[in-house]
Amino acid sequence: MIFVTVGTHEQPFDRLLKCIDKMIEDGIITEIVIVQKGYTDYEMKNCKAEKLIPYDEMQKYINEARIIITHGGPASFIAPLSIGKIPIVVPRKKDYNEHVNNHQLEFAKEVEKRMGNIIVAETDEEIMDAIMNYDKKKNNMRNINDSNNTNFCNGLEIEIKKLYEKDNEK
Repeated sequence: MIFVTVGTHEQPFDRLLKCIDKMIEDGIITEIVIVQKGYTDYEMKNCKAEKLIPYDEMQKYINEARIIITHGGPASFIAPLSIGKIPIVVPRKKDYNEHVNNHQLEFAKEVEKRMGNIIVAETDEEIMDAIMNYDKKKNNMRNINDSNNTNFCNGLEIEIKKLYEKDNEK
């Protein structure tokens, strides 16, 4: 299953949804696709699309999806990263009137460069390539999320085990 989310920003993101719809229509995408389309006016012809999806249901789709495609909002691509999945990130662009500026593009490119754990796709061709070659691309990437919380908890667990072992030696 492929899960696509464009977030809740009030400007439409027709470009991404039209690309996905065409790929389904052309038989490039053959698996089930579920779309959270936000305020995008484009009506998907070849898959299920809902304007907004409740948080718990979104988490379910993120957990179940083989591929998650998201806009460039950090919360949207951090969610799959937090469970060890590599998202395809399609930043909204000012040139297409998808956002007020290109901050999503700039941020996503920087994350891709620094962390190496997201696939940024700007054009229809890049989106198509990212989907068609997803497994190969993700296998060549860092599949980690350097979370300070996770690192702290892992370190704390080690220290607790050491204390427990010392107590048992007495």
